[in-house]
Amino acid sequence: MFPTKTPSTCDSNVNVTHLQKRNVYAHHSFDEIPYRDLRSLNSQLASYVRTNNFLSTWTLFCHMHCACLNLDAYTFTPVLGACSSLPGPERGKQVHGLMIKTGSDTGTVSKTALMDMYSKFGFLNESVKVFEEMEFKDVVTWNALLSSFLRHGLAKEAFGVFEAMRRERVEVSEFTLTAVLKACASLKAFEQGKQVHSWAVVLGWDMVVLGTALIDFYSVVGCISDAMKVFYRFDGRVDDVMRNSLISGCFRNRKYEEAFSIISTIRLNVVALTSALSACSENSDLWMGKQFHCLAIRFGFTSYSQLCNVLLDMYAKCGKISDAGSLFDRICRKDVVSWTSMIDAYGSHGHEALKLFKKMGEEGSGVSPNSVTFLVVLSACAHSGLVEQGRECFNLTREKNGLNPCTEHYVCFIDTLGRAGQIEEVWCLFNDMVKYGTKITPAVWGALVNACSYSLDVTRGEFAAKHLLELEPDVPAYIVLLSNFYATIGKWETAEHLRSSMRKIGSPKVVGSSWVS
Repeated sequence: MFPTKTPSTCDSNVNVTHLQKRNVYAHHSFDEIPYRDLRSLNSQLASYVRTNNFLSTWTLFCHMHCACLNLDAYTFTPVLGACSSLPGPERGKQVHGLMIKTGSDTGTVSKTALMDMYSKFGFLNESVKVFEEMEFKDVVTWNALLSSFLRHGLAKEAFGVFEAMRRERVEVSEFTLTAVLKACASLKAFEQGKQVHSWAVVLGWDMVVLGTALIDFYSVVGCISDAMKVFYRFDGRVDDVMRNSLISGCFRNRKYEEAFSIISTIRLNVVALTSALSACSENSDLWMGKQFHCLAIRFGFTSYSQLCNVLLDMYAKCGKISDAGSLFDRICRKDVVSWTSMIDAYGSHGHEALKLFKKMGEEGSGVSPNSVTFLVVLSACAHSGLVEQGRECFNLTREKNGLNPCTEHYVCFIDTLGRAGQIEEVWCLFNDMVKYGTKITPAVWGALVNACSYSLDVTRGEFAAKHLLELEPDVPAYIVLLSNFYATIGKWETAEHLRSSMRKIGSPKVVGSSWVS
């Protein structure tokens, strides 16, 4: 917990002494304020956050608490913003506890900051709980909830939030429409995205940020001509972000001539090149990706980690694992994305992925694995049938790194256990999900059905199949999965009925493709 008397009693868990050494200026700021009144100190906290001086924010906050000041919502709001940007969720959790203790957890602004903090550290359930406890919710609060779902890849749920906003007659902002457009892009929901565009035109909103979101949306759904219309409508107000978004969209849709036409009007920069390479990675376009790699070398951009990470991803998706490995070895400042991308590249070679994962922890690089890293390691174990290693990785997620396994982690590990025929452990894992309040998505039920198919677990398999069919009755991939399950257990009539229903709704199977050119 926090110190209650003097700075020397500060809890070592929050490492306050270490922060004091690195933030002498914050210490002096506290000592030099004549009256140390709360309003002045709150203003200083906000100033630190505005200048991204998050460690100083935290240190000053600890001094304020040690001085037994009556902290209020104006204290907690900037501190929560700092906690969101500092490593680990512990500081934010302690601040939340102090807010409850002091009765400062009722304000809309501070609770919105609390929602954002929990969401950024992957605690979506906690973020939603804070939202539900709020008496008054303004548009910023609703937008924070929208962002929370989008941050966790839950675009459909984000749409649900938007519909709830409309039912509650919340006056939406341009940020709201920008977030909804991101959800439309994620779901490839063309009609809904067009409606959002129309709404923005009717309201006369033409922020560059909203325009960029529109370009992203139209690029993702393959309507690059509409994206270009949006771009040229902004004329002289176009910024680099919007321009790079369109360049990326052109490459994503293989409109190379249009992309190079835009590039020719600007001085090539690392962001534009990274955007173009991201599109090449999505398309597994090795030839074009190599051309951009040459440009990166020519312009001296290979010292940028983000660009190198995208290059690494491009080579991996094109099946050029050795090229990806060589590039990885040459990256000077490897971040968590570098390590995760390379581990993912070894996905079909489980032992190599595990070896690199262990090396990541042993090198002392100061880079800790995140939830995505654990997911790609679990996926590698699943592909290679490495059950024990997968179990160790799954347990490490919570025990060593303090991360709560999310739905995707459970799905991946259920798949690993199911393929190995360990059906009892599969259902123990499912019970853990229920116990910890993890959301049971269609992907979970699908993984359970698949596991039961391997072990011929008829009763529980039909239980999972029923839930999957209730949630996703029209998704072709799930219908095929269910049909195969019923065929495996000898219920041919049910299997054929499912196949027939898929033919009636006109849902073809998704055509397979290979990343290897």
